[in-house]
Amino acid sequence: MTRQASVLYDSPGPAARVRNIAYSVLVFAVVVAAGWFVYRGFADKGQFTAEKWEPFLDGAVWSTYILPGLRGTVVAALLSIVLALVIGMIFGIARLSDHRWVRWTAGTIVEIARAIPVLILMIFLFALYSEYDLFESEYLALGAVVTALTIYNGSVIAEIVRAGILSLPKGQTEAGVALGLRKGQLMRLILLPQAITAMLPALISQMVVALKDSALGYVITYEEVVRSAQQLGAAESNTIPALIVVAIIMIVLNVLLSTIATSLEKRLRSGRRKRGAAVVPADSVIGDAAPGVDITK
Repeated sequence: MTRQASVLYDSPGPAARVRNIAYSVLVFAVVVAAGWFVYRGFADKGQFTAEKWEPFLDGAVWSTYILPGLRGTVVAALLSIVLALVIGMIFGIARLSDHRWVRWTAGTIVEIARAIPVLILMIFLFALYSEYDLFESEYLALGAVVTALTIYNGSVIAEIVRAGILSLPKGQTEAGVALGLRKGQLMRLILLPQAITAMLPALISQMVVALKDSALGYVITYEEVVRSAQQLGAAESNTIPALIVVAIIMIVLNVLLSTIATSLEKRLRSGRRKRGAAVVPADSVIGDAAPGVDITK
């Protein structure tokens, strides 16, 4: 039986297939050995004894430590994600402006925001807000965490938006201009709807980053899930089990967010395929262009 040739890569021969299998087995063995080494290290220290894990069967432990921390993590992540999407859209579009001063100003702000580490930004904002009493004491840490995450993730999303719009075929823009659409109408009716579908995976990845980076708030005393796990570990002398439980919770949240995003992306793409090419509404066209003209053909 002859092997079909691939236009993307050279199919491996018998020796290469054997070598690849050997490498795979070796890597698997190393991973299993590392996992066993970590497990035995924890087991020898008594981290898997029943008394270490028994507190997690108590509802009071969850309501006192884990659930408040989880609520803080989710609140900070949701607020920062929504604000970062808004700011990212604004600055991403601004970087494509026809006015040079707008492009340069937006580009400078985005590059500076991307270059500052999130943790340093949180600490700086926390000190700034404390100095000028910009928030009430109970919201001080939350304000610093949300602002820092919004600034950083908003700058990254701005680059995602800019790249997503630039990735569209130039014919889309030329067709819109030929129909007499203004720049704002062109962006709102033609470019952004298509670009959002294309850049959705990258946007979701950045949302996951925002969710995980909210854990940095423990440095400025923000009550999030990692800080709650440390407090629980100090109270029950089970720091390692508490951090393992928190890690599992964060993994579940990230998987849930990724699953929702994948489902949304499939729905958007299938919806576009069912509707076919985009149609510009009649009241959005300037000039004598016929209403409902298919701009993608």
